[in-house]
Amino acid sequence: MITENRPVHAGAGEAKASSQPPGRSMPTPAVSLRGIRKTFGSHQALRGVDLDLFPGECLGLVGDNAAGKSTLTKIISGTYLPDEGTISLNGEEVRLSGPADARDRHIEMVFQDLSLCDHIDVVGNLFLGRELTRGPFLDRKRMLVEARGMLDALEIRIPRLSAKVEKLSGGQRQAIAIARAASFNPQVLIMDEPTSALAVAEVEAVLSLINRVKAKGVSVVLITHRLQDLFRVCDRIAVMYEGTKVAERDIGKTNLEDLVKLIVGGEGH
Repeated sequence: MITENRPVHAGAGEAKASSQPPGRSMPTPAVSLRGIRKTFGSHQALRGVDLDLFPGECLGLVGDNAAGKSTLTKIISGTYLPDEGTISLNGEEVRLSGPADARDRHIEMVFQDLSLCDHIDVVGNLFLGRELTRGPFLDRKRMLVEARGMLDALEIRIPRLSAKVEKLSGGQRQAIAIARAASFNPQVLIMDEPTSALAVAEVEAVLSLINRVKAKGVSVVLITHRLQDLFRVCDRIAVMYEGTKVAERDIGKTNLEDLVKLIVGGEGH
């Protein structure tokens, strides 16, 4: 876990305060969103969202269905372009042209469907789209060595890297998807429902993996409906409601009852 003091972000209508000691400068956000709006036809998916994400922290992003969580993270990852508003990375305003541009800027996203190829082995999935070659041929030997290093660095235990992904458990598949995203030096890692449909032991393993990724200085965004998981890995929580961010809470200053009220009622205070 990250132990340094972080700025306390206010909910809607509050003044922003800082937990930084006097004389200590505010950290530069890894990602800073201001006034983000996105409309699909007549539906306003996002209505002027401001959000900061700091290095080495996990931000929980919660809200009911159609609250705007997925749209917001797809804007951060370059899948959608905002209609209005600005995106800054490490203090520099940018305009992402697409997912490849976001990836080039070290933003990775693990989607809920994992985007794994069931009929390819573990090594092939880890290097999918970024295969190592030796001349015109795949360098399988080097990929195998580096794949083992990727998994060992995150303490992921998969005995046979030649196994087809379809033969693995849900937790192992999730770990591969996270390792693939986390092993190419991301500054920002977005995870969409990483613990859904997993057994209890596998949930524990994924949460521990998120903490290890965060400890490497990566900024993590976690979307989940399992609110109890937030208190295991998150430093802050942002609550979305009908396309707006209605509140932010430091993890030590909220509880399940508070979050449920915000998610259902959308009233920050």
